[in-house]
Amino acid sequence: MSLTPFSKSQLLPQEEKLEVARAKSELFIGIPKETSYQERRICLTPDAVNSLTSNGHRIMIEAGAGESSSYTDKEYSDAGAQITQDTSKVFGCPIILKVEPPTMEEIEMMSPQAILISAIQIKTRKGNYFEALMQKKITALAFEYIKDDDGSYPAVKSLSEIAGTASILIAAELMINNQFGKGLLFGNITGVAPTEVVIIGAGSVGEFAAKTALGLGANVKVFDNSITKLRRLQNHLNQRIFTSTIQPKALLKALRRCDVAIGGMRGKDRCPVIVTETMVEYMKKGAIIVDVSIDTGGCFETSEITTHEKPTFIKNNVIHYCVPNIPSRYSKTASLSISNIITPYLLQVAEDGGIESAIRCNHGLKHGVYLYHGILTNKSIGEWFNLPESDINLIVF
Repeated sequence: MSLTPFSKSQLLPQEEKLEVARAKSELFIGIPKETSYQERRICLTPDAVNSLTSNGHRIMIEAGAGESSSYTDKEYSDAGAQITQDTSKVFGCPIILKVEPPTMEEIEMMSPQAILISAIQIKTRKGNYFEALMQKKITALAFEYIKDDDGSYPAVKSLSEIAGTASILIAAELMINNQFGKGLLFGNITGVAPTEVVIIGAGSVGEFAAKTALGLGANVKVFDNSITKLRRLQNHLNQRIFTSTIQPKALLKALRRCDVAIGGMRGKDRCPVIVTETMVEYMKKGAIIVDVSIDTGGCFETSEITTHEKPTFIKNNVIHYCVPNIPSRYSKTASLSISNIITPYLLQVAEDGGIESAIRCNHGLKHGVYLYHGILTNKSIGEWFNLPESDINLIVF
């Protein structure tokens, strides 16, 4: 029986679907050892590597890359990764996965048209970093720019949660230190006044610092210029605490009484200085300042960058802890967190048939792209470094 014209036309949509069907791709990922000062994290845990290799993907890891996060080469080898001592071999992989941005020497080792997935830390970059990636026509994605379905930034939020929780634990350690601490227990026990904590900033850092402090029994006061953030924090804590907009008189009164002050503010370019040196002078002798905002300048005027090896200094009789990259102190927890975020994206990239198809399908992933085949696609970076940029939506659609 011959087909009628009508039945022929019914086949056309099926032919169209076959033409645009996406084929699953195989990923070949290189994970080099982190060389940046004080960086102890790694992007993928052995469990994440096992998940990827089980799906047919290849992982090459530089020997010793996971040691600072308490993961051995044997664990990665047992998970299906290939271990190599050759750094250039790792950087020759089509996809490079790093925590810190690569150095200029590492960019030299990368293959043309490679894909780079790492943090960008724009405040520490220089124009020649982007120019070097452009020359190699690299496609680069930044952890900080990748968006979730709800519009949040999962990597930034996760590391902020670690930093917020850690800030209270660090303060608790410093309070009992006999060398310069006051020998106080952080918290609240019967017959003893609870620890007084002031938190500046009601974002993720402030929220998790508040949760941890409240869990230990402290009295908490949170200051922020955004009523919306303060309201959201109250709702997330499920209890009423003292909150206030940043008014110098009220803030000074709280700082004079507090045992611990946490700085968790963020700014568009540099973090605003909220607490002046004069305010710090009024604080108790032996009080603790943990300035989590130090990586963007700090919100205490007296803050100065310190290191994990020598984390504190005393100024105006107040102990200052001003280490940038606090999550690196808890390298295994931070590595697990990064791995949990990045692994589903990698599996999705493979399912979609490669990075180009993935960023067409996933707007959150597309938002993470700041270089596409050597073309700068991030407006902020273009303005910051005076580099020509193009709208990625005009290139990938």
